[in-house]
Amino acid sequence: MPFFAKLLITNLVIVGCVYLGRRLPSLAGLIATMPITTLAVLLWLHADQPDDPRLLTEYTRGVFWGIMPTILFFAAALYCFRRGMTLPLTLTASFCVWLTGAALHQWLLR
Repeated sequence: MPFFAKLLITNLVIVGCVYLGRRLPSLAGLIATMPITTLAVLLWLHADQPDDPRLLTEYTRGVFWGIMPTILFFAAALYCFRRGMTLPLTLTASFCVWLTGAALHQWLLR
C-alpha cells in the first residue's frame, strides 16, 4: 500500500478520536487505546514484508511489554490532572515517567 494511503488512514483514526472526544471523551479515550494503531502497523508491516513473521513477532512483543510504560504515563497524567496541574506541566511529568518506564522496558528486554 502506498505511503500516503497508510498516512491518510492512520491520521483519520486520530482525527476521528479528536472530534469524538469533544462530545464523548470517555468513548474517544477507549477508541484511542484500542489496538487500532497496532492493527494498522501489523497490516503495514505484513504488506511490506509478508515473508518475515519474526518482524511481526518482535513488534508484537514490544507492544505487549510497552503497555506498562504507557500505563505509567496515564497514571501520572491522571494524578497530575486531579491535583490541578496545568496541561504543559502534566504532559512534562507524564512524559518523564513514561521515559523512565520505557528506558527500564528496553533495559529489561535485553
